[in-house]
Amino acid sequence: MRYKKASDITLELEVFKNELKGLLEELKGRLERTHHHIYEREERVSANSADQSQELENQELVLNLDVEGKAELKLVEEALARISKGTFGICQQCGKEVREERLGAIPHTKYCIECAMKESDDHA
Repeated sequence: MRYKKASDITLELEVFKNELKGLLEELKGRLERTHHHIYEREERVSANSADQSQELENQELVLNLDVEGKAELKLVEEALARISKGTFGICQQCGKEVREERLGAIPHTKYCIECAMKESDDHA
């Protein structure tokens, strides 16, 4: 097993922190747009029933995007908090280290791949 130097770990954490901060800003922008679309629209509702149906579908899609965005924002904020607490990269289920490849793919993950798969199976 290869051990990393403290300077390497600090540098990796800084990379993940910057990536998470970028994702945080992207999500905030997306949520601002969905909020505007949901609550601040100035267009009138169409009198045409086909148009109304399309507008309702669009509204439902935007509402779903808003809910998903808020959930992802929470995960990103929690990941940034784990960096501050020194627990980033530790599986919240089993306490083992989360592989760097997984963190690279999903930097806001709470779980190692094994626990994430179990979690997914439990909800299926």
